[in-house]
Amino acid sequence: QVQLVESGGGLVQAGGSLRLSCAASGRTFSRNVMGWFRRAPGKEREFVAAISWIGASTSYADSVKARFTISRDNAKNTLYLQMNSLQPEDTAVYYCAARLSMSNIPTTDPTTYGVWGQGTQVTVSS
Repeated sequence: QVQLVESGGGLVQAGGSLRLSCAASGRTFSRNVMGWFRRAPGKEREFVAAISWIGASTSYADSVKARFTISRDNAKNTLYLQMNSLQPEDTAVYYCAARLSMSNIPTTDPTTYGVWGQGTQVTVSS
């Protein structure tokens, strides 16, 4: 059974940092683009970051550029999101996702991702 499991969320003060992890099981995702998305209360799901197969190419939402870093360790079948300088507007449930197509383009469109984790809550207090 293919599964993505996020961890690392929690409560942090504004200006703090968190590192999210997404462990994949059931198959290897080394040849799948992977990404992070988030959904804040009362808002639509939005793209955060995406990364190509070996990390050569990344894409970020403007709101997180220079603060968040996406990375992956294919040997561990794990995706990461390092989040620095967190702000209250970053409060959301964060989801990792994997594209199932053979494309190596780190797209921002959530409909192009076929496998999703259950999400991890990130809360940033002011």
